[in-house]
Amino acid sequence: MTGRERVLNHFAGKPVDCLPCMPITMMFASDFIGARYLDYCTDYRVMAEGQMRVSEEFDFDYVNVMSDPAAEASDLGATIRWYENQPPAIDEAAALLLDKAHMCTLTLPDPTAGRMGNRLKILAFYREQVGDSKLIEGWVEGPCAEAADLRGINNLMTDFYDDPGFVTDLFDFIVDMQIHFAKHQVEAGADQIGIGDAAASLVGPQIYEEFVWPYEKTLVEAIQKMGATVRLHICGNTRRMLEFMGRLGCDLVELDSPSPLTEARQKMGPNQMLIGNMDPVRVLREGTPEMVTAAVEQCHLDAGERYMVAAGCEVPRDTPHENLRALVAYAKSHRPKRAS
Repeated sequence: MTGRERVLNHFAGKPVDCLPCMPITMMFASDFIGARYLDYCTDYRVMAEGQMRVSEEFDFDYVNVMSDPAAEASDLGATIRWYENQPPAIDEAAALLLDKAHMCTLTLPDPTAGRMGNRLKILAFYREQVGDSKLIEGWVEGPCAEAADLRGINNLMTDFYDDPGFVTDLFDFIVDMQIHFAKHQVEAGADQIGIGDAAASLVGPQIYEEFVWPYEKTLVEAIQKMGATVRLHICGNTRRMLEFMGRLGCDLVELDSPSPLTEARQKMGPNQMLIGNMDPVRVLREGTPEMVTAAVEQCHLDAGERYMVAAGCEVPRDTPHENLRALVAYAKSHRPKRAS
């Protein structure tokens, strides 16, 4: 069974030979091939090499296009600080929408150019080189995360109270952009689109339900209508929003380590596919293979059979290889008891 078949069959409740394994690797993949992270972020050939080599070496079920959250913001004209061997960063002191009036001048970027275009090249390369052997995952920033990149996180948090109309206008623009971008990614070869909405973990449940959830829902449904599955990833502690996240209808919800899987299962119901939750630093990076095995076994027990294996967030760049192999080995040695 190929990795792609394994993931899609597990989504559909069909028999699979083992649990799918899809950990997020970015700096780990770059270091694995000895590349500068600057090149990994900007040259599709470097990222493709890193992803394909890591996926083959560790027997992952997928390849992805993740490197940093600044791709869309960069193509919109945001000021980006670049580093040779670290992820690029948004310069919030010079945020693109520091002056809200600039919102009126924004136009949708061409997704075939710039950093967004680089992502499309990666996906097309995967489709040619990887084919159907691995699930191919594209990526977009969610409405709250992208708004924070464009406006500045602190400004956005006060905007929810001081200027909610501006927030909804900004979210409208972002979701339109991301639907357009996701469509091009699916056409380029993506089977699945990940939505990263890290900043959403910083708002309370009331703001999440009123402002963020409706736009995430629109984005999720639009992607699914394109024929792709959706993986939602919100870094940090999301336990106050678990019920709302479960109502989004995502094919896969990834939970960071502060959000208990037992609560997620209770609030999202028996059919929601869950992934992740292991502490990526204290266990995966700093622990032993035995600790990794015990931790992922507990995650599986807490989540039940509708579960896929990964860390709670990105695999740290200096994670011992034997620890990552232990994570994969658990997945390969456990077959879901029955289709759900």
